[in-house]
Amino acid sequence: MAKTGDRARTTAASALGSLDFALDRGSPVPLYHQLAQQLEAAIAQGALAPGNLLGNEVDLSVRLGLSRPTVRQAIQSLVDKGLLVRRRGVGTQVVHSQVRRPLELSSLYDDLETAGQGPTTEVVRNSVVPAACDVAAALGVPEGSEVTVLDRLRRTHGRPVALLRNHLPLPLLDLDTARLESTGLYRMMRSAGITLHSARQTVGARAATAREASRLDEEEGAALLTMQRTAYDDTGRPVEYGTHLYRASLYTFDFQLLVRP
Repeated sequence: MAKTGDRARTTAASALGSLDFALDRGSPVPLYHQLAQQLEAAIAQGALAPGNLLGNEVDLSVRLGLSRPTVRQAIQSLVDKGLLVRRRGVGTQVVHSQVRRPLELSSLYDDLETAGQGPTTEVVRNSVVPAACDVAAALGVPEGSEVTVLDRLRRTHGRPVALLRNHLPLPLLDLDTARLESTGLYRMMRSAGITLHSARQTVGARAATAREASRLDEEEGAALLTMQRTAYDDTGRPVEYGTHLYRASLYTFDFQLLVRP
């Protein structure tokens, strides 16, 4: 019977064997950087999946016809990005691909599911609270009036990636906790007949507090991306105000910039 380690190495060989590394030795781009870019693309596209083993540096250098320092430098650059991890006695393992989210009116859950990231949700809080000044202004309700607040921890492949806080006006829809943990908030809105039309969004960054770092499996003071969004339905009514935190080590926003005519 094959041992677990043998099966893992067979999977690694199979995964790498399906990849075509096009390394241009005459290019001014260093070979380690070319290799790192192609490995990163394979991870992002799912050709190398979380858990796949790449083998050790000696195996990789022989297979690719590269020097061991070149392979080591390529691997280290992806280890530094959090895409690979070195495991003693096993080799180099794919951890995850970084979430790249387009800036458009879509839900994080839908984007992660479409990208094959295996999203799961833990509802930390689902309650009715008085609207603070900023929440009231965003939702267009009197300060102190009752609104729903949701705190959720979103994971991909079992790893925390975002802390999501959303405020919604009352009564908007039935926010069942069990359903919130099995699907996305925007999907629930669509099912309730709410048509999302537009949003105002601000992206920023700050350091993680001790509590945030603990929940997101980061070090205190680690970089977090912030996002504030007010979403409107097709009647112009504000239906959601979100204040979200994302791990900068795992998450990026993609922008498409156009030149004005």
